[in-house]
Amino acid sequence: MKNFPGSKKESSLTGMKTPLRLLVIYLPLIVILFFMIIPFLWVVVTSLKPEREILQRPIKYIPDPATLDNFFNAWRTVGFDRYFFNSFVVSISVAFVVLLFSTLVAYPLTRFHFRGKKLTMLLLLCTQFLPHSMLLIPLFMIFKTLGLINQPLSLVISYVTFSLPFNAIMMRGFMASIPVSLEEAAMIDGSGRMGAIFRIILPLLLPGVVACGSFAFIDAWKEFLFAVMFLNDPEKMTLPVGLSYMLGEFTINYGILAAGAIIAIIPPMLMFSYMQRFLIKGLSSGAVKG
Repeated sequence: MKNFPGSKKESSLTGMKTPLRLLVIYLPLIVILFFMIIPFLWVVVTSLKPEREILQRPIKYIPDPATLDNFFNAWRTVGFDRYFFNSFVVSISVAFVVLLFSTLVAYPLTRFHFRGKKLTMLLLLCTQFLPHSMLLIPLFMIFKTLGLINQPLSLVISYVTFSLPFNAIMMRGFMASIPVSLEEAAMIDGSGRMGAIFRIILPLLLPGVVACGSFAFIDAWKEFLFAVMFLNDPEKMTLPVGLSYMLGEFTINYGILAAGAIIAIIPPMLMFSYMQRFLIKGLSSGAVKG
């Protein structure tokens, strides 16, 4: 059988012998994985050590005995339960608002033709070029005038402002992959446009909803700059700010700090482990068909 011009019977990677494939493909991946996972494992080990053994020499790479006292102290004594709740409320609020408005923005961009449509997309893309720190002082002055300094609402507004353009563009890609004919068939059968959106579009848009909601949640969960500038009440601080306040001027409790870091990454890890199938499907659909 003749091959098409430019095609090969087998790719260079699949045609490699096993030692060469191990050297070219797997060895770099192992090295990258090593540098990524070692810091995380070291934080886990530190969080399980008693405070007196953390800086002890020689270094113990396996905690003996292992203890959960750092986690209990971080949660109860330092106040991570309060920081955790504040971050969760802000992140969930941001994810909900971003999902709502990104869907409202993506729908007309995929279903209607109007003057300025390409300009709208261009402006949404251009907002991604602006560094967040450049708008820190203007936002601070606006929130100070509105009386929103030291209020979680200021964080919600800031995070939605920066997350919405990116998620709207991504949601447009997901929505463009849904055939318009399905929506038109529902309207021919007697359903209105809103009924077609809720009964046809939204169920098919589930991978995109999960992907956009996850990105919005994570962006709000990990953000530090706005949180440390707009909040000064310990009762309203979020997890990243709470972690930074554990770095004392003369002493650092490394055990509690490591335990707090583990507590902070548990929700994103659990969320991604459950939603990864939706994320892969949604991102591939939005990237290829958008």
